[in-house]
Amino acid sequence: MAALVVAPAAARTYTGAAPDGNAIYSIAGGDAIYVGEENLDLSTLLGQNNGWLVHFSSVTDKAVDKQIPISNAADFELTKTAVGTTTGTYYVFNTSPFDPATTNTVTLKGTVIVDTPTVGLDVVLNKSLIDSVNGKTVTRENALAFKLTNNLAGFNTLAWADQPKMKVEVTLPGGGVTTQFGGQTLGPVAANGSTVYVYNASLNGVEAGTYTAQAKWYSDRPGASFYNKGYDSNAATFEVLTKSLAITANKDTVVRGNSFTVTITGESVQEYHLFVQNVSNAVTDHPLIAPGQSGIVTIHDQKNVTVKTNAAGTRSIQFNTSSLTDDRSFTIRVEALGAASSNTYDEVKVRVEKGAVTVTAAGTGVYYLGEEITLSGTNTDSDTIYLFMTGPNLATDGVNLENPGQSVVTVASGSGNFTTKPVETDDTWTYKWDTSRTVRARNLDAGGYTVYAVSQPRDKGDLSGAQYDTASIQLRSAFITATTSGATVAKGDDLTISGTAQGNPSTVRIWVFGKNYYGGADGTLDYRSATVESDGSFEEEIDNTDALASGQYFVVIQHPMGANFGVEPGPNAGEISGLGIPTAKLTGLPASEAANALINALDSPNVPDTYVKLTFVVEEPNIFIDPIGDKASGSKFTISGTTNLAVGDKLNVEVTSAAFQPTTKTEATGFSNVAGTATVQKGDGANKWSMDVDATGFKPDQYIVRVESVETDTTQTATFNVIEGQATTQPTGNVTTAPTGAATTAPTTAPTTATPTQSPGFGALVALAGLGAVAFLVLRRK
Repeated sequence: MAALVVAPAAARTYTGAAPDGNAIYSIAGGDAIYVGEENLDLSTLLGQNNGWLVHFSSVTDKAVDKQIPISNAADFELTKTAVGTTTGTYYVFNTSPFDPATTNTVTLKGTVIVDTPTVGLDVVLNKSLIDSVNGKTVTRENALAFKLTNNLAGFNTLAWADQPKMKVEVTLPGGGVTTQFGGQTLGPVAANGSTVYVYNASLNGVEAGTYTAQAKWYSDRPGASFYNKGYDSNAATFEVLTKSLAITANKDTVVRGNSFTVTITGESVQEYHLFVQNVSNAVTDHPLIAPGQSGIVTIHDQKNVTVKTNAAGTRSIQFNTSSLTDDRSFTIRVEALGAASSNTYDEVKVRVEKGAVTVTAAGTGVYYLGEEITLSGTNTDSDTIYLFMTGPNLATDGVNLENPGQSVVTVASGSGNFTTKPVETDDTWTYKWDTSRTVRARNLDAGGYTVYAVSQPRDKGDLSGAQYDTASIQLRSAFITATTSGATVAKGDDLTISGTAQGNPSTVRIWVFGKNYYGGADGTLDYRSATVESDGSFEEEIDNTDALASGQYFVVIQHPMGANFGVEPGPNAGEISGLGIPTAKLTGLPASEAANALINALDSPNVPDTYVKLTFVVEEPNIFIDPIGDKASGSKFTISGTTNLAVGDKLNVEVTSAAFQPTTKTEATGFSNVAGTATVQKGDGANKWSMDVDATGFKPDQYIVRVESVETDTTQTATFNVIEGQATTQPTGNVTTAPTGAATTAPTTAPTTATPTQSPGFGALVALAGLGAVAFLVLRRK
C-alpha cells in the first residue's frame, strides 16, 4: 500500500456478446480501458461487486484528484462525465473510498489505464500511400486508399473478430452516403492501435465532384460502445475531376512587365511537358518560365520544361514577362509524355498587353539651375524607368540628365548612359534630379528642355514600340541680389545684408574688405556664411561695426551655383584657390586690390559661381537737433532732428528747465522738465527723429534739450526759451548742430527779433553761465 505497486496480470479477454451485439470484455490488472466503453467486467480484478477507480495527482503524497465509483463490477460503463479530462493510471480499490487517514479499511486491487479513444482518417494515393489527397483534386486515372489510425492498442491482443470495428462512409457529390466506393467495401475495419488501409479504391468511371469520407463506429458489433458518442474520425474530402489533364491561368490578360501563373491538373505525381506554343527561338520576345521553381524536373529552355505534379495531381508554374515581350496572345500547352501526348493535352491562352508610362515634374515647371527637381510618374510596362533629356544644341537623340555631355544610346542590355530608376511594386517611380550636379558636369545654359521617361533603354530616335512620356521644363540661370540696411552705418550700429539667392544653394558667402581689413580679426582673411531659406532669401547681420574704422567698405556676396563653391579659402592662410584659377594671397594685397582679385577669380570661366557687389560707409555717430525757437508757455510742439544712426535705434530725449532758485512752501517749484524716447525713422537723406512736447506747466525760462544714443554712446544738446505771450519763430538760445565728442560745436547766437514780455530772471542767467561750462565739457569729452 505504501508504494501502490501491483504486479501486472493478463490482458483483457472477450467473454461474449451483450444483447445489443456489443462485446463484453473481462479486464485484468494493467489493461487499458477507454472512455465510452460499456459492458466492462472488472469483477475478476476487483474480487467483489463494487469499488472505486482512484487517480492520484501525486502517488507519493497519496493526493487524490479523481475517484470514480464502481457500482457493478460485472457490468461497468466508463462515461465521459465521470472521467472528464483526467486520464492515465487509475488504482482499483475495494468498496470504501480511498482515504489516506483510514488506509486500513482500503485494499488495492490493481490498476487500469484510462484513455480517450481517438481515430484519424486520411485519403491517400494507392500507389504511394504517403501522398494525401485530403482537400485536393484527383483525376479518374488514380486509385485511392483509405488510411485509418487510432490509439486503441488495448485491443491488439484479441482475435480480429473480437476487436472493435469501424466502417468508412463516403458522402457522394449528390448527397448520398455509401460504404462501397471504387470497387471496395469500406468496412468492417478493426481498430486495434495499428494503421489499417482499405486499398485500391478506383476512380475510373466515378462521378466528378467533391467526396467526403469519415470513419464511424458500428452500432451492433464489437466497438458499439463508442457508437454515436462523438468518437468518430475526422472528415476527409477530395475532388474528382472530369478531365484527365487540364491547364488554367490565373489571368486572361497581363500587362507586360508582370507575371502570371498556370496550374496543371493531371494524374498524381506524374510528369508532363509544359511549353509556350508557336514562338520563335528569341530569348526575350515571349513569356519566360521563372527559374528555380518546385516541380520543374527538366529545363529544356526558358519556354519549355518538364514538370511533375504533386499528390493532388496539380502543379503551378509562374511565367514572367518584360518590356521586351511581344504584346499579343500566347498559347501555353501541357501534354502527356510519350505516345499519349497527341491525345492527352490541354491549352490556355494569355494575352500580354503594353503597359503605360507617365512623367510629371513637381512645381510650376520653371526652375533655377542648381535646384533639385522631383520627377515622378508610373510605369506599368517594365521594372525600370529610363530617363534622358533633349534641348538646344544637345545630342539629337538625348543626353544623360546629370551629365549632358553623355549621349544616350539604345541598347539591348545595360544602361546606355540613361539615367535609371527602379519602379516600385505599386508601379510608381520617383527621381530627384539635382541640377547642381548637372551644372558641375557641364555649364548648361538656361532655356527650355524636354525630359523623356521610357520603359526601355531607347533613345529619341528609337522609341517605336516602347512606352514613354515627356515633361517640359524651363531652366533659368541662378542669380543673387542683395542690399544693405543702409548706405552708411554709424559706428556701433548693426548693419544687415539681405537678399535673394535663386538656384537652391544652402548658403552664400559674404566677403567684406576695408582699409587693412579682410573680413577677419587682426588682418586675417575670413568670410561670413548666410543660410539661404527655402524661398531663396538670406540675411546676415554685422554686429561689430564698433570695431571697424570709419571709411568705405566693399562687400562681395558669393553664390555657389551648385552644391559646392568654385572659389575657396586656402590652401594657406590668407589665400583663395579654385579649379582652373591661380592661387592668390589676398592678405598680401591692399584691401581694394584684394576685393578685385576675388572678383577676378569669380569671373573665371572655370568657376560656375556668381556674385553681387555692395559698398557701405562706416561713420562716426552723430545726432543733430533742428532749431527749436521760442515757445509759448502751455503750448504743444515737436522737437526733431537728423542722425546717421540706424533706423529703429532708440534715442533718449530730456527737456530740462535751466531755472534753479529757492522757493517758499506756498509756491510751486520753479524747476520743470519732461523726458521721452524717439525712434530713428528712415529719411529722404539722413535718417530722422522727433518727439512731441507738451509745455503745459512749463514756466517762462530757458530750457535745455539733451538727446542721447546709449548704443553708440553719443549725446547732443540744444536750448530754447519758454515765454509768455506770442512765441517767435526764430531760435532764441544756443543751438548746437554737431555731435559731442570728436565733433565740433557750432557757435551760439543771441536772439534777434523776439522781445520777451518777461525777463528770464535769475534762473536763466545761471543757466546761461552753466551752458558755457556744458559746451566746454562737450569739447573735452573724448
